[in-house]
Amino acid sequence: MDIKDKIERFMLDMNLSFEEIEENTWMIEDELSHIDNIIVNLSDPILLFRVKIMEIPKENREEFYKKLLELNANDLLHGAYAIENDSVVIVDTLQAENLDMNEFQSTIESIGMALTQHYDLLVKYFN
Repeated sequence: MDIKDKIERFMLDMNLSFEEIEENTWMIEDELSHIDNIIVNLSDPILLFRVKIMEIPKENREEFYKKLLELNANDLLHGAYAIENDSVVIVDTLQAENLDMNEFQSTIESIGMALTQHYDLLVKYFN
């Protein structure tokens, strides 16, 4: 089984709704964690996960960035918060060659857990 088939099998086994939006790029919707925009991109040898969380607040940016860095250091199991243009995203990478179901599932669940636990902490920086 090639890596693309393996990734799609993992998503099916996890009962995730997904759509291939480009060659080797999928958008996942996970109803359990209420995530509707996980982008998974296979760029062999790396599998990249990316979720847009929110726009960067106009005010209190320094405090907001500090909070993101603290969450990266203390509270994320997989991946990290990052800035992309004017948005906050969570990104994570896995090695495609040795990918297994546990790694894939842990990454999706960790992203969902971070969003659930951190959203209220981050949204308070908006007035």
